Amino acid sequence: MLDWWREAGVDAVFRDDPHAWLTDPDAAAEEPIEAPQRRIADEVPPIALEPTIGGPRESWPTDLAAFQRWWLAEPSLDEGGLSPRIAPAGEAGADLMVLVAMPEEMDRETLLSGPHGKLLDGFLRAAGLPGEKVYKAAVLPRHTPLADWAQIERQGMGELLAHHVALVRPKRLLVFGRNILPLCGHDPAQGAQKLRSFNHEGGRVPSLFAAGLERLLGNGQLRARLWQHWLDWTESDTWREADG
Repeated sequence: MLDWWREAGVDAVFRDDPHAWLTDPDAAAEEPIEAPQRRIADEVPPIALEPTIGGPRESWPTDLAAFQRWWLAEPSLDEGGLSPRIAPAGEAGADLMVLVAMPEEMDRETLLSGPHGKLLDGFLRAAGLPGEKVYKAAVLPRHTPLADWAQIERQGMGELLAHHVALVRPKRLLVFGRNILPLCGHDPAQGAQKLRSFNHEGGRVPSLFAAGLERLLGNGQLRARLWQHWLDWTESDTWREADG
């Protein structure tokens, strides 16, 4: 019968039903191999915890003189730099604690020894505050022009700052620079004048917040505004209570 079809010129077989010609009949009998399941934990890299500034809290000095020495040596306070670390200066129980963001660029042994410091000294003389009654400190131990303030806040500098203020026990606090506001638990968008005190470990100190000394140096209007705020503040009940 096949010969008859060959003589008729038919050399292929046609069927209506589809047929998988390329399928391996032996493979069809095998169980399908499932793709390995990927765990979500394998896909998401672990989150690296940022180091805490100052190290463990229990290692922080509880004496101001020891804290000032520790400030020059503790490795976790910063990542290093070309400028030297500068220690805060002053005694506990100061009439006024002045806080700036960082030492000046040319500071080498004494904090605020450049033009910013000269401006501050003139202000303090006008306010009738001799140098021995003022404690000067910076948030950062060395001059750091490109400081990442958001990271500094996340790493716990606010807690260390509160500890520092608690050791100094000043009667009042004058803060220069908007970068410091978040470290004091304050939203900079609300304006510095709405923040009238600084909460530290076990207490609160009346505070005045102003623009950075670098801005005040080149802006007479800002200096005049600061002086007026100072006069208003020193004549307020809060100031008299602090003196008492």
